[in-house]
Amino acid sequence: MSNSSSITHFLLLAFADTRELQLLHFCLFLGIYLAALLGNGLIITAIACDHRLHTPMYFFLLNLSLLDMASISTTVPKAMTNSIWDTRVISYAGCAAQVFFFLFLIVGEYCLLTVMAYDRYIAICKPLHYGTLLGSRACVHMAAAAWGTGFFNSLLHTANTFSLPLCHGNAVDQFFCEIPQILKLSCSDSDYLREVRLVLVSACIAVGCFVFIVVSYVQIFRAVLRIPSEQGRHKVFSTCLPHLTVVSLYVSTGMFTYLKPSSSSSPSLDLVVSFLYSVLPPAVNPLIYSMRNQELRVALKKLIWSVPPLQK
Repeated sequence: MSNSSSITHFLLLAFADTRELQLLHFCLFLGIYLAALLGNGLIITAIACDHRLHTPMYFFLLNLSLLDMASISTTVPKAMTNSIWDTRVISYAGCAAQVFFFLFLIVGEYCLLTVMAYDRYIAICKPLHYGTLLGSRACVHMAAAAWGTGFFNSLLHTANTFSLPLCHGNAVDQFFCEIPQILKLSCSDSDYLREVRLVLVSACIAVGCFVFIVVSYVQIFRAVLRIPSEQGRHKVFSTCLPHLTVVSLYVSTGMFTYLKPSSSSSPSLDLVVSFLYSVLPPAVNPLIYSMRNQELRVALKKLIWSVPPLQK
């Protein structure tokens, strides 16, 4: 293939070659996908319906659940379709759309986690200013900034990546389309370096967000340690633990994916790692937040028990 204009489709990496394993992967993905939709959907509904949860922390959690539902819907349904129909094909436009939406949602989620760290910092370190600094308008602006950052960042990367001439085939060594795998097919060093420069800019933003989260939690830990009672320290820290767990899961899987040595890279390892950072967080985030949050658990129980039974 001489250039990208002659490519009409890409070939994704298959999880298995035998029919039995393909069906097993389909069932596994279906279970995870339904669990993610159910968990995030329950959190969104509980927060929207319970007026006691109409606070900045739960507003940001609602946005996080929306991003989780959308991000897992970008990759998993296509993987399930390919498994059940025993195919690897994704159209050129479908691949571009998958790259755009996945990057948009992942970057937006990372920015939102940064905003949520700021929310916890203000709530614990400056509680008297919480209502002033995190009013409804400020919360909407910060959430919109997170979504907007993901959108424009993804738009630049997707437009640049799919403008590159591709001459190294159309086989993508991943179960979904992502930029590093598309770049491997590029045959233009100058255009490749242009994308690398964009990646470096995005990396600076990511490092800046990470530093902000770390500094926020250093201040939070210092404030928690000044609380005299152990019960008070535990109560305050329990409001941060779900967010801290989600950030750790998100950052650790992402760093392992993109910073591991190329010598240790293999299609099988890349497949497993990509599953960890693209599928696992949206599925387990609702569980993490509901396990450690008493108010959310109460709202979820109230929501579930309020559903009328099916009529026979």
